[in-house]
Parts: sequence; structure tokens; C-alpha cells
Amino acid sequence: MASLQGKHFSITDQEGMNTVIYQVNKTKREYLNKYPKYTLEKLECTADMVGDLNRKTFYVDEPRKYGNQLLMLSFGKDKVIINSGVLIGNEVRIGKKPSQFTYNTINPEKVIYKEFKYTPNLKRAITIIDLDTVEEVKPKLYFDDKENEVKGKCKLKPYKSYFAFEIR
Repeated sequence: MASLQGKHFSITDQEGMNTVIYQVNKTKREYLNKYPKYTLEKLECTADMVGDLNRKTFYVDEPRKYGNQLLMLSFGKDKVIINSGVLIGNEVRIGKKPSQFTYNTINPEKVIYKEFKYTPNLKRAITIIDLDTVEEVKPKLYFDDKENEVKGKCKLKPYKSYFAFEIR
């Protein structure tokens, strides 16, 4: 983290939770016809144990004068807590009413799983997160000569939960 300059802040995850934070970036007006209105940038972090709890320090490389908008996702065993915040100066202001999304895994029988194929839409960026590792599942893009367009493949494992979302 020595290469990062800017602001940082720390949070302590509750037991059984794992938090990731994204900075929400607004696309410049001249690029809106090709790209989504908002994009996400996952904040780098370091972690250390404080007793039995995990304390994470997140780094914002380029603090903005009017604040950096943040999306906070805290993953638990069967739920995701979704909250927003803003970094202004040396203060992080967090929303008072987080949303909770609960999920369960459906285990259908005799289903054949294949690669998840899609045609990416650069104006609608969808993020898929593996709930076991809390890492993004990155699609592999390729050019389909037959249909003359860019397509993508995303490998999702059966009997496993994923969290997908989009910022609008």
C-alpha cells in the first residue's frame, strides 16, 4: 500500500461478515453514449485482527473536493448488507438505513450446467461476486466472427451462491 496516496479509513467487520467497498465514479458527459453513467472501482484494503474481529483499512487514492461516493457490501453466511456512504475530507458518512438482502442456494437435481454466455452491454455494467471468496467473477470477452460482435463467457459453478448487481 506504500504506492497509494490520499485518504484512508477503517472499519471493523462483525463476526461472520466480510466487507468490500467500491467507489462510485460518474462517467464524464462526453463518454455517456458509449459507457455506463456510473462505474465502480473496488477500494484496495489491508486487514488485521483486533481480538477476534477483522479490522480493514480502505484507501481512496484520489479524494475529491466534494466527496467520494461509496458503496459498501457486507457479506454474511446468508445475507448481504448493502449501504452507501461518502468520504468528505477526513470523515466517512455512512447511511443510517442499510438494505438487507437474504439468499439461499437452490439445489436442483439433474441439471446440466454450462458456461454462462452473454452479450455485454457497455452501458449496463453488471458485477457478479462469488459469495465464498467475496471476489468479482470476471467475464472473458471474445469476438464472435459469425455474429460480428463482442461476447462474453462467465464460469459459474453449480450449487454455489453468487451476488449480482448493477449501479444505475
